[in-house]
Amino acid sequence: MVLGIEIGGTKLQVVVGGRDGRITDRRRLVVDRAAGGAGIRAQLSRVLPELIAAHPPSAVGVGFGGPVDWRTGRICCSHQIAGWHDFELGEWLHKETGLPVRVDNDANVAALGEAMHGAGRGANPVFWINMGSGVGGGLVVDGRIYHGAVPGEAEIGHLCLDKSGVRVEDRCSGWAVDRRIREAVNLHPGGILASLAGDREGGEARALAPALERGDELAHAILSELADNLAFALSHAVQLFHPERIVIGGGLSLIGEPLRQAVAEALTPYVMDSFRPGPRLVLAGLGEDSVPVGALALAAGASTVLTAK
Repeated sequence: MVLGIEIGGTKLQVVVGGRDGRITDRRRLVVDRAAGGAGIRAQLSRVLPELIAAHPPSAVGVGFGGPVDWRTGRICCSHQIAGWHDFELGEWLHKETGLPVRVDNDANVAALGEAMHGAGRGANPVFWINMGSGVGGGLVVDGRIYHGAVPGEAEIGHLCLDKSGVRVEDRCSGWAVDRRIREAVNLHPGGILASLAGDREGGEARALAPALERGDELAHAILSELADNLAFALSHAVQLFHPERIVIGGGLSLIGEPLRQAVAEALTPYVMDSFRPGPRLVLAGLGEDSVPVGALALAAGASTVLTAK
């Protein structure tokens, strides 16, 4: 048995499972942003002894929502939660558990989970893109996360879509799609999308899938914009890394097959002729468990990494 941890800006998950990626026990907790990193560590200190006693694991893997020095387990920072700057998370968890620990960026860990046990299984290399509150990426080659130089994240969300500095996150993240829907329904208040989005501010992207199902033209126009921007960004990954499969995850992936198909169709014109038809695009197979399952896979190799000073 191994232990996996997902540390995000709103969600904390601790799971126990086998090296085959199957989760056998889980604790899911809500992050108190006001309590910061110290509050999350207090939650872990309460949960870990119980799980370790019930299912003695051999190692710990962690997917952290922010830049990480994966060699040592030191957190560079969190863009969402205070109290993580330069924190030695790997060392702290080693002292808490007495176990070998590996820490990596959550997008890298999700990529590993999908490559080993999800929608990327059987393909090599596998590129993962997460479309949630932000946009992140990860590349798995020969069953291992590709890092490059430290910190070693595939920050596809920070690619520029043009020379003015507009980034992929500015067009393809959940909050960006929310904003685009608000702008659109203000101009077309009587349409299907407007009625489904309602008067709320935040989370409007959830109205996109049902609007598409009902054939709303405005929803299809927004999907086309989103797919084109995402395909342009992914074309860089295709031409640089030649993944056999691209896995699309995160909250926006819940749009489902319409998103996958639109991105696949938009990608081909951006890929040079010799690389066509390009990689197969698939939706994430592990749902919300991409990071926890990836953390289990990460833990399976933790004994080779020294985290305690």
